[in-house]
Amino acid sequence: MNKLLISTVATFFLLMFCASSTYASETATEKITIILDWFPNPDHAPIIIAKALGYFGEEDLDVELIGPADPTDPPKWVAAKRADIGITYQPEFMQQVDRNMPLISIGSLIDKPLDCIIALEDGNIHSIKDLKGKRIGSGTGGTSAIMLKTMLKNNGLGINDVELINVRYSLTQALLARKVDAVTGMMRNFEIPQIESKGQHVVAFLPEENGIPNYSVLIFIANRENANDPRFPRFMTAVKKAVTWLSKHPQTGWEIYTKQYPESNNSVNHDAWFATMPYFAANPAKLNRDEWQNFAEFMLENHMIHKRQLIARYAIEFVK
Repeated sequence: MNKLLISTVATFFLLMFCASSTYASETATEKITIILDWFPNPDHAPIIIAKALGYFGEEDLDVELIGPADPTDPPKWVAAKRADIGITYQPEFMQQVDRNMPLISIGSLIDKPLDCIIALEDGNIHSIKDLKGKRIGSGTGGTSAIMLKTMLKNNGLGINDVELINVRYSLTQALLARKVDAVTGMMRNFEIPQIESKGQHVVAFLPEENGIPNYSVLIFIANRENANDPRFPRFMTAVKKAVTWLSKHPQTGWEIYTKQYPESNNSVNHDAWFATMPYFAANPAKLNRDEWQNFAEFMLENHMIHKRQLIARYAIEFVK
């Protein structure tokens, strides 16, 4: 074989290699857009870590995180197919399905409630029964109001046994200023560390311990028409890897998070990061049908939804 032939063959294989490499680089990853429920925060730790550690890349996904202008944006964006996946709240999502929005849950991010009733420890409120005759600060009503009513009823009280004060979005300030004796609709992983960072200790009353069925506070949703998108199981696999990693490396995860979002490097987010770790769904793609059924019945009984649906209308499961 002469030198010219050798050179020609070598050039051919080099061109073939370059062409195949270019094709692979163009097809190795698929873009997927995720609209968050709020700006990136400790609630989103598994997604942030999956992106930072390359777990999405291992599943051939290029994930773009979008912060919404309003927390109500994710269902609207997903319904309009402006984003592939949204993060939202299970109670509100079930109400949206009840109104025939084309949405379906494809997994859970936080599969437990985070909201609760909080009182200051020095306020002589040690049980929900101690709320009788007390001032309770609340926000805008809705789901939080139904949960408060249920928790009171579960402890032998009615809504007329307390004085409700609408403090809108000033829950923490109203409690610390002692304008109210307790507040409802507080996030245990954020507001409790925030209040305790100011030198106050609190008592917290949890919905799942006071008559409210367990539910997922944060879920992943998609447009119902795209429920079988082959990217979704791979997305969930990457998130699961990140949850497992975080359970073993929460401090390193915090360092990665603050490097990505230096504006979040403060004491409140630090405490919230570690307080949130136990609440992430260990297997985000796993669907607990009994819990969804129980919570749907709870919402139906309390007129939060008006139609009884099959669980398959609410959620799809990618694990066997």
